[in-house]
Amino acid sequence: MSMKTICCIILGSLLYLPLSAQTFMTRNGNISFYSKTPLEDIKAENKQALAAIDLTKKTIAFTLLQKNFLFNKQLMQDHYNENYVESDKYPKAQFSGTFTGNVGTAPGTYKVQVEGNLTLHGVTKPVSIPAELEVADGKLTGKTAFAVKPSDFNIKIPSLVKDKIAEQINIKVLAACTPAK
Repeated sequence: MSMKTICCIILGSLLYLPLSAQTFMTRNGNISFYSKTPLEDIKAENKQALAAIDLTKKTIAFTLLQKNFLFNKQLMQDHYNENYVESDKYPKAQFSGTFTGNVGTAPGTYKVQVEGNLTLHGVTKPVSIPAELEVADGKLTGKTAFAVKPSDFNIKIPSLVKDKIAEQINIKVLAACTPAK
């Protein structure tokens, strides 16, 4: 099976959304995170998140492979995958939820509240975060920023590096979606 076929199957099974003119999707959503401490800054970015937003049902879903996060230092990337998120055991992070507010297809920026379940490292937690949905040139772009605590998702930080990793990790999401076909 091709990677494209696998991605479509994963996203389709995650969403259960009928594809219509009100559904927008991307395979290139950008999820980044940042940890700042006095000892070290850690940044990583994943530009291969799958996302779908259905304006009619007011649903939103993301899924990504943990191994697609890229770090400035290869050692950080190795530790992230092997020791923290254990990406061989828990390969994906997912979010599925709904949003409030009236978002139309007319150009503009719409403030919404997103609520749903975030699954990371095999743990699912409810989240509620503010976001923006922007309609422009026939595209829908979703943006948000929020923080998560690794401890909330049973991610263990060894005492040797505890001072190098923030207690809360800042997450940014940017997904430029086009109408689903």
